[in-house]
Amino acid sequence: MAWFTDRHFFLLAVFLYGISTVYSIFLWRSGFRRDDRINYLILLAGYVLHVTAMSLRGFSLQHCPVNNLFEATMFFSWAILTAYLVIGLMARLRFLGAFLSPGMFCIGIFALMPSLDPPHGLKPEFTGVWPSLHAALILQAYGAFGLGSVAAAMFLTQEHDLKFHKLRAIISLLPPIQRLEKIATRLVTNGFVLLTVGLILGAVALQHSGKKYTTDIKVIWSLLVWAAYLALIILHRRFGIGGRRFAWGVVGVFLFVLLTFWGTNLLSPIHHQ
Repeated sequence: MAWFTDRHFFLLAVFLYGISTVYSIFLWRSGFRRDDRINYLILLAGYVLHVTAMSLRGFSLQHCPVNNLFEATMFFSWAILTAYLVIGLMARLRFLGAFLSPGMFCIGIFALMPSLDPPHGLKPEFTGVWPSLHAALILQAYGAFGLGSVAAAMFLTQEHDLKFHKLRAIISLLPPIQRLEKIATRLVTNGFVLLTVGLILGAVALQHSGKKYTTDIKVIWSLLVWAAYLALIILHRRFGIGGRRFAWGVVGVFLFVLLTFWGTNLLSPIHHQ
């Protein structure tokens, strides 16, 4: 049907993320004593609609849809949700969905702003197989970083509850803080590897195209993010800085990514038309 455009499918996905957010409130109030399989299925249904929207946009453009803020945001949130759905196959980690769904809902509402998706005119400069693979790996890395920040935030919550002897820390079904720290560490490490490979592929693709990119704001920003996560990993593994300080670092760096991703994408000539 002509009515069902990519934006309409994405709107339906965001609607399901909103339902998941409401359901997550009940999970929080019950101290996560209830199985969150239903929440996982709601997010999975939203994911199917999300992928449909991305596929329709990609087929219409005949390349990876990351050329304006709507497309980049849609791809960004897809990467985070993909990472969650994979690790959420383990029942003990599905609780992350209750912390992820509000973020997915807010990002989706932001993406649907009409000004972020202007009509396409000129063909984008940054296209092709290798750039598309670069974009996919980079956004998968951000997905891993996003879930790592969720696990780190849950670590801080659990530590706070234990510190003040709250009953919720005892009766909830959340993993112990040691496991949460391990989950956050692994996700950040995996995300860093994906980010590194993605940046290398992007540099090679741009070099072959003959475009100057060393002064591009998005490239500089990406290298800054890469360096920040490298510092976190070194501090954690080499110098033994973990626990609360590591968790705050993971949350803080990802908040920086969230707050600056769209602005740098907008200001980058090779990423925005």
